[in-house]
Parts: sequence; C-alpha cells; structure tokens
Amino acid sequence: MKTYKIIIPVLLSIFFYSCEKNIDKEKPSIDLSIQDAFPVNCDTLYFGEPFNFIALFTDNVELGSYSIDIHNNFDHHSHSTEVIECSLDPIKTPVNPFLFIEDYDIPAGLSAYQTDTSITIPLGDETGNFDEGDYHFFISLTDKEGWSTQKGLSVKILRR
Repeated sequence: MKTYKIIIPVLLSIFFYSCEKNIDKEKPSIDLSIQDAFPVNCDTLYFGEPFNFIALFTDNVELGSYSIDIHNNFDHHSHSTEVIECSLDPIKTPVNPFLFIEDYDIPAGLSAYQTDTSITIPLGDETGNFDEGDYHFFISLTDKEGWSTQKGLSVKILRR
C-alpha cells in the first residue's frame, strides 16, 4: 500500500506538468516593409509638421505595448538594427536637441496590430528652436509575456 501512496502522486504530478499551457518563448516583430510604413531608415521628418507612424507589429501569442524614443545622433552613435547606413551630417555638439519618449498600449487580445500614430515634432521649446540634423527613431515592442524587440532607425529632422 505504501508503494501506491508514492506512485500515485508521482504519476499525477507528471500528468499535470505535461498538460501545462504552452509558454510564449518568441519575441514579437516590427515590420516596416508594409505599404505606407513610415518612417523607415533614412527618412526625413520636419519640425512643426505632423506625420503618422505606421508599422505592423506581430506576435505568436499576444502583443502588449510599444514605445517611441526620438533622440539626437549628433555624435554618430549606433543602435545597429538597420543594415543600410544613411548619410550623416558632421559630428556636432547639441545646443537644444529634440527629445521624445512616449509609451503606447496595444488593445488586449491582439497578435497583429498596425499602428497609425500621429506625432508632431514641435519647432522648439522655451529655450528656442530645436537643433536640426541626425536623429534616431527608436521603436521598442513588448508582448504580453514580456519579450521585447527593438528597431533603431536613422532619420533627419529639419525645418522647411
């Protein structure tokens, strides 16, 4: 009888662990090859003019959220996510660089989501006009499980 007291719990444990839900082990993806995707690497954005950030996000289970970080690249640092190199202005010291960091939720239950986020880059702030030149448009996408992927684009931000 003692043998059954040991074997039955062991067999039940094996059964329940083998029926465990599949665990998400895949990162989500950012697709900028879709029609009308914007911006893409080497694009130009303009101060004071709105644009729509358009990308396709996908995940094997469920998406979570995304963020956009636009920061200067006046020192020519790299995020190494794009193969094509863009032409860069000479290295310069920032005076009044533009900085944008924003988080966005994705509606619950989706495994695919196409963004259409309107962003306007202001001309400047209380200290004056923002510096024109080389910037990074950095996208970070996280799924519900917490896996994330990033894409760093080189863009120019200019005044017309």
